[in-house]
Amino acid sequence: MKKSTIWLLASVMVFAFSGLLYLQINYILIILNTQESQFENAVRRSLFQVSYNLELDETERYLAEQIFAFDNKMLQGKPQVAPQFTAKNQQWLAFGAANRVLSTQKIEIHVRAISSSFGKNDINMASQRIQTALEDRYFYQQNLLGQVIQNAMKASEKPIEERVDFANLDAYLRSELTNNDLILPFVFAVLDRNKNVVYESQGYRTENLKNMYSQILFPKDSENQQYTLQVAFPTQRKYVMDSIGFIVPSISFTFVLLIVFISTMSFIFRQKRLSEMKSDFINNMTHELKTPVASISLAAQTLNDTDVNQSPLLMEHAKKVISDESKRLGFLVDKVLQISLFESQATQFKMAKLDANDLIASIASTVALSVENVGGTIDIDLDAMDSTIVVDKMHFTNVLFNLMENAVKYRKPDVALELMARTKNVGDKILITIEDNGMGIRKEDAKKIFDKFYRVPTGNRHDVKGFGLGLTYVKRIITELDGTIKVDSELGVGTKFIISLPYIIE
Repeated sequence: MKKSTIWLLASVMVFAFSGLLYLQINYILIILNTQESQFENAVRRSLFQVSYNLELDETERYLAEQIFAFDNKMLQGKPQVAPQFTAKNQQWLAFGAANRVLSTQKIEIHVRAISSSFGKNDINMASQRIQTALEDRYFYQQNLLGQVIQNAMKASEKPIEERVDFANLDAYLRSELTNNDLILPFVFAVLDRNKNVVYESQGYRTENLKNMYSQILFPKDSENQQYTLQVAFPTQRKYVMDSIGFIVPSISFTFVLLIVFISTMSFIFRQKRLSEMKSDFINNMTHELKTPVASISLAAQTLNDTDVNQSPLLMEHAKKVISDESKRLGFLVDKVLQISLFESQATQFKMAKLDANDLIASIASTVALSVENVGGTIDIDLDAMDSTIVVDKMHFTNVLFNLMENAVKYRKPDVALELMARTKNVGDKILITIEDNGMGIRKEDAKKIFDKFYRVPTGNRHDVKGFGLGLTYVKRIITELDGTIKVDSELGVGTKFIISLPYIIE
C-alpha cells in the first residue's frame, strides 16, 4: 500500500472521529444545560411555595389567635367591639354586603314558602329576627377579619424569629423539593437586608458553595424589613452529572475505538518503515556480498590462468585474496546470523569476570592501526578504580569493536579523527564512554539508531559499509548484561556512546 493511500485513510478516519466526538460533546453540553435549567426552575418553584406556605402559616396563626380572643370575650359576657369601617377593609365590606343580599333573598324565598301556614305579622317578625341574627353574625366575622388583617400588617415589624418556625422551614423545604423530584442534600440560611445571617442550617458555612438560590420571605413587607432565604446544594454537580450517566459508556467506547485506531495506524506506519528498511537492508546486503564474491571469482579465474601458475608471487597473491575475501564474507554472514540468533533467543552467554580497563586498553591497541591509517589519534583515560565486571567476553568485545569501528567509518573526511575511550565509577556502576569528533547524528536519527536495519541517511555515499545491524546488536548485548547504553550526538560535532554496567568488588 502506498504511503499516500495510508495518509488518506488516516485523514478520513481522523476527520470521522473528530466529527463524532464533536457531536457527542455538543450533545452532552446541551443535555447538561437542559438539566441545569430544569433543576434551577424546580428549585425556584419550591422556594416560592415555601415562602407562600410561611405566609399562610402566619395568617392562620393570627386568625386562630383572634378567634380565641373573641371567644374569650363572649364567654366573659363582654360587649363585642363595633366593626371598624376603614379604607383598609372596604373589600371585606363589599364581600359581606354581597353575602347579605344573597342571604336576604334566601330568607324571602323561605318566608314566601311558609306564608301559607302563618299570619302576616308573625312572618314579618320572624323575618326581622333572622335578618338581625345574620347581620350580627356578619359584623362579628367582619370585625374578626379586620382585626386579623391589622395584626398581620403589624407583624412585619416583628423579628423574623417570631414570625417563622425554622424547624417548619426546614420541613417545608424538604417537602417541596421532594415534590419537585429534587431528593438531594441541601443547606440554607435566612439573611436580613444587610446580608447578615439570622439563621443557618448545619454545614452552611463549611460547604464550598458555588450556586446559591434566593427567595424573598414575605415579599409584600417593606424593603427595610424584608428577609432572604438562601439555599444551596453541595452535591448539585454530581446530581446533574448522574442524570447523563447513560452517555458515559458511549463516550468510553468512542475513546477505545480512537485508541485502537491510533495504535493501528502507528503499527501500519511502523511496519511500513520496517519494510522500507528491510528493502534497504537487502539492497545493501546484496551490494556487500557481491564485492567479496566477485573478488573470490576473479582470484579463482586468475589461478586457472597458465601464466599465473608459472609465477609463485601471483599464486600467493591470488590465494591471499581468496582467503581474505572468504573471511570477510564469513564475517558478513555471521553478523546477519547474530541478529537471527537473538530473535530466536538461541544465544548462550559464557559469563566471566574480567577487568574493563584491561579489555578497553587491549581493544584500543588493536583499533589504533585503523585509526592511524586514516590520520587520526586514539586516546584512552581509564579512571575507574572498580573495573571488574561480569560479561560474556566475546560479545562484549564485539560491542566495543563495533562502537570504535563506527567512529572510523563515520569520521569527517577533512578533519583528523580524534577517538577517546574513558572509564569512571558513578555509584555502583562503571561508565564506559566511546567518543569521537566525527560527522555526528541528528536528534531525530539518534532516537532510531538502535532499531534493526536502521542506518543514518548519508545521501548517495556508498563508501560506508554495513547492514544497519551493528548498533542493534550492541543494544541487545548491553541489555542482556543488565546494563544501559545511550547516545549523545550533535550533527557536525561528534558522537558519544555511554555504557553503564554494574561492577563487582574483588
